[in-house]
Amino acid sequence: MTRHRLTPRPDWEATVRSQGLAWHHDEAETPYWDESAAYELNEVEVGLLEETAAEVHQLYIEATDHVIQKNRWADLCIHPDHVPLIRQSWEEDEFTLYGRFDMVLDRWGQPILLEYNADTPTALVEASVIQWHWLKDVKPGCDQWNGIHEQLLAAWQRLAPGHVHFGSIADGWEDEITAAYLEDTARQTGLPTSRLAMAAIGWNEAERHFTDEEETPIRTLFKLYPWEWMLREDFGKHIAGSKCRFLEPPWKLLWSNKAMLAILWELFPSHPALLPCYREAGLLGDTYVRKPVFSREGANVRIVQQGKVSDEQDGPYGAEGFVYQAVAENESCDGNWPVLGVWMIDGTPAGLGIREDSQRITANTSRFVPHWIMPPS
Repeated sequence: MTRHRLTPRPDWEATVRSQGLAWHHDEAETPYWDESAAYELNEVEVGLLEETAAEVHQLYIEATDHVIQKNRWADLCIHPDHVPLIRQSWEEDEFTLYGRFDMVLDRWGQPILLEYNADTPTALVEASVIQWHWLKDVKPGCDQWNGIHEQLLAAWQRLAPGHVHFGSIADGWEDEITAAYLEDTARQTGLPTSRLAMAAIGWNEAERHFTDEEETPIRTLFKLYPWEWMLREDFGKHIAGSKCRFLEPPWKLLWSNKAMLAILWELFPSHPALLPCYREAGLLGDTYVRKPVFSREGANVRIVQQGKVSDEQDGPYGAEGFVYQAVAENESCDGNWPVLGVWMIDGTPAGLGIREDSQRITANTSRFVPHWIMPPS
């Protein structure tokens, strides 16, 4: 994998805005969508990423069966009241629409899992739509690992859920636009849809169902809103008894939980795609990455090398505890640390989105950089 410096298209801001990417700069006016660089991969690297993602997906399935059979809910900081909901969701094999494995390539080219954004992943619009249009403009003779849009359409057709409500935080920003894009993919398959803020969802006690602002029953809800938040709010006490199907399903609370990284290492030690990871501090010596059990966008992550903090992000997470993961043996590219986001659609690897930063922790301000695949000579 090679990082190339490029000249951005003269009208790139207007172009990506017209394609649905409103947050092309951060609040400091630093480009978030960054086409002053791009990554070139070859077909062997892409094939290995795809194969590894499919294999790790299967490891998560086996680890979840283990957690449920052995009742290891406390190891994942799952409240006993929430266990029946998660267990039932898993046993009924409730549908999963999407997720994103965050990986790196180590110095030998092996894909290594950092974590799984399994419940509320973003950076979807730029991975699916924006970088594809960029490829056609900038590298029309090359390919890209990007079947995300097509696989989303196929997933909606397989699920055929009827009317779908799409809920997110009303931020006018990344969450809303991600939900809007997924709503558009559902509409393209002929599904009726509605969009609303999560705060606008109501509850009809007599009929035992959630409602939108028009008092219409919500039968299927795509919610870009973390399960651990939902279950501890007033909203959560109605979920188990409701008539609503959720995307992502309740069992995704396990897969988005970073304590699963420790379970995976316990069950599959020395797997080439996994990093050593533990719930206890000290087992990795004086060099490790400390991650909250529940967190997002790099918040409250700390990297310690030889006993000294080399990088750290602030944030509101960590009350449930932490996991301690080995530092990946990857290398920077032109002074930047790329993270390879492998998108899973309906349980199948679908495409790649790359984010990078001059720091090793990928945060919400880290840049999205497009990629291409060089055709074989």
